[in-house]
Amino acid sequence: MLESLQQADQQLLLFLNGIHSPFWDSFMWIFTAKMTWIPMYAAILYVLLKNFRLSVSLITVLAIALTITYADQICATVIRPCVERLRPSNPQNPISELIHLVNGKRGGRYGFPSCHAANSFALAFFVMLLFRERMLTLAILLWAAINSYSRIYIGVHYPGDLLVGALVGLSGALILYGLFRFALNRPAFAGRLRYSDTEKARIRHQIPMKYTRLIIYTELLTVGAILIYSLYTVIN
Repeated sequence: MLESLQQADQQLLLFLNGIHSPFWDSFMWIFTAKMTWIPMYAAILYVLLKNFRLSVSLITVLAIALTITYADQICATVIRPCVERLRPSNPQNPISELIHLVNGKRGGRYGFPSCHAANSFALAFFVMLLFRERMLTLAILLWAAINSYSRIYIGVHYPGDLLVGALVGLSGALILYGLFRFALNRPAFAGRLRYSDTEKARIRHQIPMKYTRLIIYTELLTVGAILIYSLYTVIN
């Protein structure tokens, strides 16, 4: 059974990784970079500050950071050393010669599960639970999915790596968001933050948060900028 799953995982990787072009090489190379997330982080912080006082915003940022850290460390320091599954791009992997690499990047030795997928979906699911806004949920889950797919495109992960990574991210978001809500609902903790009834209602989703569309617009502008740059590099 396990061997059949691994074989299917490998075949799906080779199929998806085999679909490439200079334009998408450039796009995926930029999209997969950690720096690409900076505008998104800035937009989320701005929206938080527009809805909550500084203390509540900082606690929320801390919860998001812990969610991403949890997902990253579970993948990198707990699961990977136990499973020891070679990346498809690793020269010791028999299929490495069949893999399309971008700019020669091979990544580290092991790749199961994907930290990129875990971190991306940890943030996406936390934002989904925090804001509960349909369009934002669709947008940020799509962003996380494309970011994860970029790891297949550049040849450093199997699809299965991404699936398990996404599940790790989901677990992190559920655990940390639950602790976050629990802490904010504790009278002693809430009293120290001194947040208003309006802020409490927003946290409990009794009234919608403001300016959430800014996060979507930031995503669209970021993707648009990468598309334009990728087209420019191909033309020139």
